[in-house]
Amino acid sequence: MDESTPISEGEGDTVSFGYEQVAPEEKTRRVGEVFSSVARKYDIMNDAMSMGMHRGWKDRFVKRVKPQRGERILDMAGGTGDIAFRMADRGADVTVADINQDMLDVGAERAMERRESEETGSLVFTCQNAEKVDFATNSYDAYTIVFGIRNVTFKDRALAEAYRVLRPGGRFYCMEFSTTEWSGFRQVYDIYSEQLLPRMGQAIAGDADSYRYLVESIRKFPSMPEFESMIRTAGFVNTRVESILGGAVAIHSGWKV
Repeated sequence: MDESTPISEGEGDTVSFGYEQVAPEEKTRRVGEVFSSVARKYDIMNDAMSMGMHRGWKDRFVKRVKPQRGERILDMAGGTGDIAFRMADRGADVTVADINQDMLDVGAERAMERRESEETGSLVFTCQNAEKVDFATNSYDAYTIVFGIRNVTFKDRALAEAYRVLRPGGRFYCMEFSTTEWSGFRQVYDIYSEQLLPRMGQAIAGDADSYRYLVESIRKFPSMPEFESMIRTAGFVNTRVESILGGAVAIHSGWKV
């Protein structure tokens, strides 16, 4: 596929929910059920699934964003606050948005337990659909979304909204799982994710099916060049992809002019 070719969001009147094709409203409902089911164990499972590596990935991501004191940042799909807390610690004023209230409740509880200082930026938690957010045009300095956009029903609409709410000169940063290009590692990773992760989900969160979906959603996500093309189609310029573990994880970025 040519890198400039737009990516189709679904086949006819359906979209992918893992390996299934379902109606768009069915995907939205079922994704909501997945994250409501795993919300309380989400961060524990992240540690288990990545063997703790997700913490370093998130630190690396925030270093790329370079949050500044007093900046307004929209952290979409940021329910439990992992990214938002890191950016607020650097003085940014962060709006944490998520379509799932159960995830937001976990993040808000964690925020109340945090030790804040005069140097810490503000945190606001709000329930929002990434495809149509209730924020003014040109209102944020940065937009971040981490391990969330693959679960959005129509990714192109979410990218268009990201572009809309950013101010001219604003920056877009997304970290998402992708497909590793390291051949030897890829086979090991496939076995690990397809066979072991659902079992871990059952053992830790009591929910194998939700983690089976999460694995499938990674498999169905566009490749790094394809997703970069989608970001450019949304209007962003100077797009860039930073590969981690050969592409198992990727940091995408772009600018609004």
